[in-house]
Amino acid sequence: MGEPVTTTPADDLERARTGDDAAFDRLVAPLRRELHAHCYRMLGSVHDADDALQDALLRAWRAIGRFEDRSGRPGSLRSWLHTVATNASLDAIGRRGRRALPMDMGPSSDGSGDDPPRTEVAWLGPYPDDPDATVAERESVELAFVAALQHLPGNQRAALLLMEVLAFSAAEVATMMATTTASVNSAVQRARATLASKVTAPSQQRTLRALPDATLAATVGRYTRALEAGDADALVALLTADVTWAMPPNAAWFRGVDAVAAFLRSGPLTVPWRHLATRANGQLAVGCYPWDAEHGLWRAGVLDVLALAPDGRIAEVTAFIGPEHVTMAGLPATLPADTPPGTLTAPG
Repeated sequence: MGEPVTTTPADDLERARTGDDAAFDRLVAPLRRELHAHCYRMLGSVHDADDALQDALLRAWRAIGRFEDRSGRPGSLRSWLHTVATNASLDAIGRRGRRALPMDMGPSSDGSGDDPPRTEVAWLGPYPDDPDATVAERESVELAFVAALQHLPGNQRAALLLMEVLAFSAAEVATMMATTTASVNSAVQRARATLASKVTAPSQQRTLRALPDATLAATVGRYTRALEAGDADALVALLTADVTWAMPPNAAWFRGVDAVAAFLRSGPLTVPWRHLATRANGQLAVGCYPWDAEHGLWRAGVLDVLALAPDGRIAEVTAFIGPEHVTMAGLPATLPADTPPGTLTAPG
């Protein structure tokens, strides 16, 4: 067998211009994860990010023959691809609008939890964790940050992300967005003011890094054991006084331990569960498996994404209902019938 062919980015660029799709794939591969995360931040949905990235790469493939690296810098292709991905995301925003969490739909409920799914609402979704991501990359996909971004107009959202997350200069962003540097700086300033009013707690990365790993593992263990045992008092002991609990696609959400406890006693704590620990959006998360009596197994149903307070108690639970969220987080779709309670890692 011959030696594998090695090529430089310059070689691949020339080949891609002539229609070599393998060369184009090699050019894009180092940036694919970064581009996908950018689309998710813009759109608040893995599904929408998948579609936007696919659209962007198709646009880039069709236009690669016209791409010219006049700067001579390695980052020129990166900025061009992010321009294409940003435009694809802005087009998607124009078609669909922003995504929401239940807190955006109205005031908190009293704890009854009798609320049918609102399928007409475009709900914010979770994002799979990347074990190779940096702290800054994880911070930029935290639920609170992505949810706040959805309140920004598309141009402000794009300018802020390109400058503050992806570290392009204001002049570069102005070129990417076909506007002026002054307009970019103005858009970013307005975006920062909006985000400051929406994101008031420390980032989860800061909180998680300040707490010992043993404390984090113990919190998740106590949380799942309380749910599996139907023990409301044990669960309430883990929560902050002003805890919030939301369950998209249900619009009802609950604030404070009394309302949350009333909801839990009327619903989740009456259901048999098994759980697997994971991470999503750079945060602690738990895949929740209710008992499927018809098929005699535990079936993925809900992904709980947790936000901790600095003292280690749980300040927010966002329970994304739907098996697709659990499998998106890298967990199995089902667990065997004999999975014992308290199992926080996948059997086998």
